[in-house]
Amino acid sequence: MNASNIPPPQAALSVRDLTTTFLTAKGRVTAVDRVSFDVLPGEVLGLVGESGSGKSVTLRSIMRLVHAPGTIAGQVMWRGRNLVTLVDRDMRQIRGGEIGMIFQEPMTALNPVLSIGVQIDENLKTHTSLDRAKRLRRAIELMELVGIPEARRRLDDYPHQFSGGMRQRAMIAISLASNPKLLLADEPTTALDVTIQDQILQLILELKSELGMSVVFVTHDLGVVASICDRMAVMYAGRIVEAGPVNAVFAEPHHAYTRGLLGSVPHAGAERTMLLSIEGTPPSLAAIPSGCAFNPRCTFATDICREAIPAVSSIGSAHLVACHHHDRVAVAGGLRV
Repeated sequence: MNASNIPPPQAALSVRDLTTTFLTAKGRVTAVDRVSFDVLPGEVLGLVGESGSGKSVTLRSIMRLVHAPGTIAGQVMWRGRNLVTLVDRDMRQIRGGEIGMIFQEPMTALNPVLSIGVQIDENLKTHTSLDRAKRLRRAIELMELVGIPEARRRLDDYPHQFSGGMRQRAMIAISLASNPKLLLADEPTTALDVTIQDQILQLILELKSELGMSVVFVTHDLGVVASICDRMAVMYAGRIVEAGPVNAVFAEPHHAYTRGLLGSVPHAGAERTMLLSIEGTPPSLAAIPSGCAFNPRCTFATDICREAIPAVSSIGSAHLVACHHHDRVAVAGGLRV
């Protein structure tokens, strides 16, 4: 989401009007609807929202991993090239080379019939000029880098021989094999227990600093956003409805959906009260409401919300929101949506 279509010159990744549609039995549905955002060098951007809001499809669209009957339109500018229109040969060099991706569920993303060492070696063989001996040394280095003990021996193990946390670390090792400058992380800690989740988050932050990467981190956990992200973008029904620095959005949300998400999170040290909730469920992609897609679940909604898609408004220099009544939402404070 950007009030202007001119990307800031310092952006490492600049996404403009990214739109992804799928042809289904119920007709054409839009999973990502004119999404725009920027990722600065060395920045962690959190992409937040309920399941089905379009977060994962956004990352897959950036990587051109959406295939027929899906179509991608818009601009994804990376190092002066639009990834949406790039020929497949050049895209294969960027995918896994310049841009790495951690998928949501490692047990399904990793190949079950190939050892972890072979899967790391595939990346190195494709994106580096290292010979076999150097690739082996690099694979061991990567395994040690992500905290897998007895790395040399475990290169020959298969995904099912790793625990959930170790599989996630192995996937991170594969995604980092070619020292990418951008890492797309699709809920990499969702299926892990709290202790392992914290270890993975700290590992990503350490590797970001060590390798100078930018990170787009998809999650529905606002606690994770608060702990590791510099900026955040909130998605609903395929659109970004609010974006800005994490501190600014947490302190004063201007969209009712963001406000509802924050209100449902327990706060340490606060007086014991009932958690708030957002009534209703996200809409089907085949039946997105007219106007603001959130209007059926929003108590701030008026006729204009049901008739017109809200334009993007700037709140200060870096806080953006798409809401007809964002001033009312901000003033309302922590009450129910």
